[in-house]
Amino acid sequence: MNNRPDEIVFTTEDGKDVVFSVIEQTRLGGINYLLVSTGKSVDGEEEVLILKDISDDTDAEAVYEIVEDDQELDLVAGIFEELIEDIEIN
Repeated sequence: MNNRPDEIVFTTEDGKDVVFSVIEQTRLGGINYLLVSTGKSVDGEEEVLILKDISDDTDAEAVYEIVEDDQELDLVAGIFEELIEDIEIN
C-alpha cells in the first residue's frame, strides 16, 4: 500500500489493513506513542486511538499495539491533550 508519511497501516490479526491518520506523536520514558484516527466519526466525534511502539531494535518496521492499560492510557492521553489544545480524549 502506498501510504503517506502522516499515515500508518495497521494489519489486524485476520490480515486486514486499516489505515490510520497520525494526529500527533510523543515520546515518554523512551517509548514512542502515536495518536491516530481512522477518520470515521462516532456520534459526530472522531474516533481516536493511542498506539504504543513495541518494536525491537532489530525489527525492519515499527510494531505498534493499542494502549489498553488504563493508567498508561490516562497518562499519555493527558500529554496529547496538552500538545493539542482543541482535543479531548475520552
